Amino acid sequence: MKIEFLGTGGAIPTPRPLCTCHICLEAKEKGVPYSRMGPSIFVHDLQLLIDTPEDIYQQVNRSTISEIKGVLYSHWHPDHVMGRRIIETISADWIQHPPKHKKVDVYLPEQVEKDFHTYLGSREHLTFFEWKGFAHTQIVHDGETLSLKGTTIFPFRLAEDYVYGFLFEQQDKRVLIVMDELNNWKPDPSLVGVDLAILPAGVFDIHPLTGERLLAEDHPVLEVEATFTETLEMIQELNAGRVILTHIEKVNGLSYRELKEVEIKLRALNIHVEFAYDTQMVTI
Repeated sequence: MKIEFLGTGGAIPTPRPLCTCHICLEAKEKGVPYSRMGPSIFVHDLQLLIDTPEDIYQQVNRSTISEIKGVLYSHWHPDHVMGRRIIETISADWIQHPPKHKKVDVYLPEQVEKDFHTYLGSREHLTFFEWKGFAHTQIVHDGETLSLKGTTIFPFRLAEDYVYGFLFEQQDKRVLIVMDELNNWKPDPSLVGVDLAILPAGVFDIHPLTGERLLAEDHPVLEVEATFTETLEMIQELNAGRVILTHIEKVNGLSYRELKEVEIKLRALNIHVEFAYDTQMVTI
């Protein structure tokens, strides 16, 4: 299975617009891997895009992608859906008459489909794409699997039950992809030992190199977001062959260089994790 990290940032990209901190200035000067766009992943074997942040156009244009056959959504949050117009852009034929539109398959887990009716006009927008002939929407009900090109995809709810993780099974390989929202999640025993786990890094409330407290203990974000420390505990439970962390927020305040130092520090503790970077390609 060949996986490309299109964007490894979170709700706040790196560099953040108008920000002049050293992390953003370095990202502006050096670009990838110091810069990070919004959260999105592409599974090449399936020509499947997971989530469409606002900057998905730029991500796809700099990628190795030649065709997108499907889009899978993990949840309704703006940083994961607001670039959905790419479905129209890659599908519409504005030259020929009558037009010969392509049609992208859009896969919505059960709760995501419900939330799309409520938030951000997402379902109305997809309905427009269907009406125009740009998309075909398929709802994947809880407990069901999706089969694409010999790969089985099992969407499952996290503890924050409006969000889904995905287990990909291809021959003897198993890949777990969770795009966001690990708060209060406990890995199911069936997920233990996956070959690759892709997870959000979590909030750095404490600097992993200096021990400095970055967020107050009573900061409200800690009630709704998993911390990096909590993410590491989940990783220990998963016992995956390889772990790559993504959804790395600019507001966490760690540069690409510092994250590489964190990898080394954790390796000395026999905790093997990697921090993803934009354009990274992984084969499992």
